[in-house]
Parts: sequence; structure tokens; C-alpha cells
Amino acid sequence: MSGRSVEVALWKAGRLKIRYPAEVVAGAGTRLTVRAPWAAEGVRDFGFVRFEPGDVFVEHYWSDRWYTVKEVWAAEGTLKGWYCDVTRPAVIGPAGVTVEDLDLDLWVSADGSEVLRLDEDEFAASGLAASDPKAAERAVTALDELERLGRRGLVELLAG
Repeated sequence: MSGRSVEVALWKAGRLKIRYPAEVVAGAGTRLTVRAPWAAEGVRDFGFVRFEPGDVFVEHYWSDRWYTVKEVWAAEGTLKGWYCDVTRPAVIGPAGVTVEDLDLDLWVSADGSEVLRLDEDEFAASGLAASDPKAAERAVTALDELERLGRRGLVELLAG
């Protein structure tokens, strides 16, 4: 499976947000790890990190967890950190992986000094708590778990 090209599809609020090719790094059981270059146009500056052309993402997906973990590497090979998306469990198949973004995110800097909860306002505005309260509860639990792992320096263990 390693080295095979697959497609990653990220959905948000019922719409396809982005689709891009990736190379399988590893896959077994409920987990798939892929590598892909920064797939969006131009630079995305969050203030605490910049995603830009040349960056490489090593992305870890699980079909039994409510999150994904993405190692973000600069073009010259230095680790920027881990961007964690709270998602429904990934749908992993022979052609690739499909995930539904639930708006909550976590950033952990490479040195572990920054652990930032992100987009909680977007999550609240999404209406998920009213339309699917169980999924909303799972999403908040996943973000809390990721934050605990990030603060203990264990996010990289998820990725490894």
C-alpha cells in the first residue's frame, strides 16, 4: 500500500471543501497515513503558523477516532507543528480517504510551547449541537482529548 497515490476529500457542512492527491505512507486496520504537499492556493497565515507552497503535510486518519492529526513540515524539512482537525471518523477506502470537518481544531507548535484551541466560535455557529447533539458531544470530547495530549507532548506519538 505504501507509495500508492490516493485522494483525500475534506467535507464541511455538506460541501466538498477541498480534494487533493496524496501518497500513502502507511495503512493498517483503522488507520491511514498519507503525505501531500500544501494543497491550497498561496499562503494561509494563521498568525501562529503559515501554510505555504512547499510545505508538506503528513496526515494521519482513523476510521474509529473523531480527529485527524497533520504534521506540518516546511519546505526545508523543519517541523512547524501539528494541526489537528476534529472530524467524524474517516471513511478509508482503496481510492483514498474522506473526512467531514466539524470546525474544531487544535494547533501544537513543534516545540510544544503553543497548544491552541481554534474555531470554537465556528463550531458554536454551525448548529451541530442542535442538529446532531451526539456528534457535537463527541467533537468536544475529541478536542479536549487532543488538547490534553498536546499539553503532555503526546500529539507526536499519535502521528508516529
